[in-house]
Amino acid sequence: MPKRTPLYDTHHALGARFTVFGGWDMPVRYTGIVAEHRAVRARAGLFDLSHMGEIEVRGSRALAVCQELLVTDVARLAVGQAQYSLMCDADGGIVDDVLIYRLGPERYSVCVNAACCEADFAWWDAHNRGRAELIERSAETALVALQGPQAAAILQRLTPLDVSALRRYWSAQAELAGTTGLVARTGYTGEDGFELFVPAEHAVRVWTACLEAGRADGLVPVGLGARDTLRLEAGYLLYGQDMDRHVSPFEAGLSRLVHFESGAFIGRAALARQKERGVTQKLLGLRMQERGIPRPGYRLGRDGRVLGHVTSGTQSPSLGVGIGLGYGPPEVPPGTELWVEIRSRQVRARVVKPPFYRRSRE
Repeated sequence: MPKRTPLYDTHHALGARFTVFGGWDMPVRYTGIVAEHRAVRARAGLFDLSHMGEIEVRGSRALAVCQELLVTDVARLAVGQAQYSLMCDADGGIVDDVLIYRLGPERYSVCVNAACCEADFAWWDAHNRGRAELIERSAETALVALQGPQAAAILQRLTPLDVSALRRYWSAQAELAGTTGLVARTGYTGEDGFELFVPAEHAVRVWTACLEAGRADGLVPVGLGARDTLRLEAGYLLYGQDMDRHVSPFEAGLSRLVHFESGAFIGRAALARQKERGVTQKLLGLRMQERGIPRPGYRLGRDGRVLGHVTSGTQSPSLGVGIGLGYGPPEVPPGTELWVEIRSRQVRARVVKPPFYRRSRE
């Protein structure tokens, strides 16, 4: 039986269509994926991300534990700052991608993917060896994301926090729609926006307050369908699809996250060897040159030879062409023409460097 977020009944009342994702019954769309996608790009969208997991790490050894389990240098974080990071295994494979927030001098919160939540907590617990206090906060936490060009203006109506002063990848505890939560300027859409961590019992109140505050600005609820097209246009990877334990950060195009200077994190030796030797595959951005949509599992090739496969793909609502991600040889540079095998037909595509879409900074 799929799990349900505190907002399940609210989504039903809004006419959502559901799908099972990561073991959760989640809204995939309300009015339509393309309409919801375009609303986020032009105005604002509201997402229920309460299926995500939260692990709190605290105590005098909390930093040491985080440094060991994540490939980034967590010591760089100031209180209030957030960081995108990866958990790797001893072979350098990606266990999960996470966002870590420094909540206090000896207190961190790690936001993990829904399908990985139980396994991730077990991973942290096994490697913690009693050094820090680990608290599973997932069940008591709801996560609502407000994303789009109008997100800041809408959120400001609900909190005394000076939203304009909150920089990208920073967070603050604040009063919010009659409760208290963590307001973070983070997101997964390629637009400006915020992720709001609030008590699960107040999820409906916060969700409803956001929709009411943004009604005049064209704010709409958005499902997982548009969340996927938005993140793909922005070049963001999806765990379990574009990366997993069989892929390293260097192969997934995430080498910037590997901070060897941070210490002896899990997977460091394997990644150091790979950095020296080079990789045998790498993640490629694909933009179709002919009509066609690259789908996960479709083969990639050139000159009659199969070179790899697609991991994510869609018809981009913003660009009007098929775009995708996939793995191929490391020597294939941007500008190279490949083919994607779609229904036994070799359809032309060009290798490009993601993101496929960049938001206006105006």
